[in-house]
Amino acid sequence: MDPVSFITDPLAYGFMQRGLVASVLVGIVCAVMGTFVVLKGLAFIGDAVSHATFPGLVIAYIVGAPLYIGGAIAAVATALAIGLVSRRGRLRFDTSVGVLFAGTFAFGVLLFSTIKNYVADLLGYLLGNVLGIRTADLIQLAILGAIVLAVVLLIRKELLFATFDPLGAAASGLPVAFLEYLLLALLGVTIVVSIQAVGIIMVVAMLVTPSATAQLIVVRFGRMMLIAVVIAALSAVSGLYLSFYLNLASGASIVLIETIFFLVALVLGPRTGLLSRAPRAIGQGAS
Repeated sequence: MDPVSFITDPLAYGFMQRGLVASVLVGIVCAVMGTFVVLKGLAFIGDAVSHATFPGLVIAYIVGAPLYIGGAIAAVATALAIGLVSRRGRLRFDTSVGVLFAGTFAFGVLLFSTIKNYVADLLGYLLGNVLGIRTADLIQLAILGAIVLAVVLLIRKELLFATFDPLGAAASGLPVAFLEYLLLALLGVTIVVSIQAVGIIMVVAMLVTPSATAQLIVVRFGRMMLIAVVIAALSAVSGLYLSFYLNLASGASIVLIETIFFLVALVLGPRTGLLSRAPRAIGQGAS
């Protein structure tokens, strides 16, 4: 097969077109939010919130409401609850996360066990199926993703200041608590945007891996976010083509491509890999 046909043949199918648009959009949103997640150390919270969407999805299915709405409400509510319990209860973030993570997911499993029939839609959200996304789902995904990106772009400097130096931000008059809750809420919405692409189980990888890879390459925040977006988009496209031609799970393929990028950056990157040692080796040889 020639290279042009390799690229164009899958695009003859509507499900592949929708899947590509959805996965690239999800990758971009996750990479932007993932930069804050990695810098602030919220990876465990992302995992908890992703699992917390499950009871929301089940309740929405039971009452006949849109699944995205149920998942969004559950995700945002859990993210805000984590922040509230941590602040009011004076508990460590990971303690609050552990309690709410287990409780909400157990509640979702309990509700799911009451449904007598086989529910493919809900199982799809657990494992992800971006190639099964419908036009209506794509529209909802695009709207939610646009909201997240718009808010982040509008208050990027404030979020960054509060993330790096919360005490300094508070001293300068910024509402640090509000910004923290807002970041958690945006994280919840981002997870809802992502779960149909890679599923509840692997959504944390979409949030963390591209940004963690970028952090191995550059230091500056803007460049880190840009590289994370590029890695996420390339992984989305490569993973979908791999899924199409080898008949593999689409979400897992995307996450594995991202993991390969991370390992390459870890081994060869200019900060921690072989490239970081080359200048020192040259300097030692010259001396």
